Amino acid sequence: MARRNRGGSKLPLIIGIAVVVIIAFLAIGQYNSLVNVEEDVSNKWSQVDNQIKRRADLIPNLVETVKGIAGQEEKVYGDIAEAQAGLARAASTEQRIEADQQVTSSLRGLIALQTTYPELKSSERFQSLMDTLEGTENRLGIARKDYNDSVTVYNKKRRSFPTSLYASAFGFDKKPYYEISESDRENPTVDFNSDSK
Repeated sequence: MARRNRGGSKLPLIIGIAVVVIIAFLAIGQYNSLVNVEEDVSNKWSQVDNQIKRRADLIPNLVETVKGIAGQEEKVYGDIAEAQAGLARAASTEQRIEADQQVTSSLRGLIALQTTYPELKSSERFQSLMDTLEGTENRLGIARKDYNDSVTVYNKKRRSFPTSLYASAFGFDKKPYYEISESDRENPTVDFNSDSK
């Protein structure tokens, strides 16, 4: 009879241990899931960053080509140089996004010179660079969308219960969206071909 009592008193302990083990497994599963979606965000951001770098590499050639025809536009060239320097200095994702928006804005000024200097439209080198730039802009647009999609999945998972209870404690911070600037909302597309053909 005494043995039965001892066995019976262990049952709550066994149930408690089982509950703790189940909770631990669930927490580990949630943690691993967060790690996976965070890695997906990092991967998608690297695609955006690759396209930003590709575009940044094109800009000096484009500027030099434009300078050969429209050499007096120092403010436009200065804005681009400043935006490029800001992009080079940017360390965090938020800073890179903001700096890239500055580069986009300054590029508009350069591209708009086509209206002031029509000879740019007949320059084969300029047109070739514009075609390459347009392709890069398209790839960048796709990469930004993929990045924002992955951020949506990550941020939703991070905010949902019970993940929200420990996400911050383990360093899973909110990820920024790559949102377009106000100027992009007003003038959403830069059609490189419309003025050039």
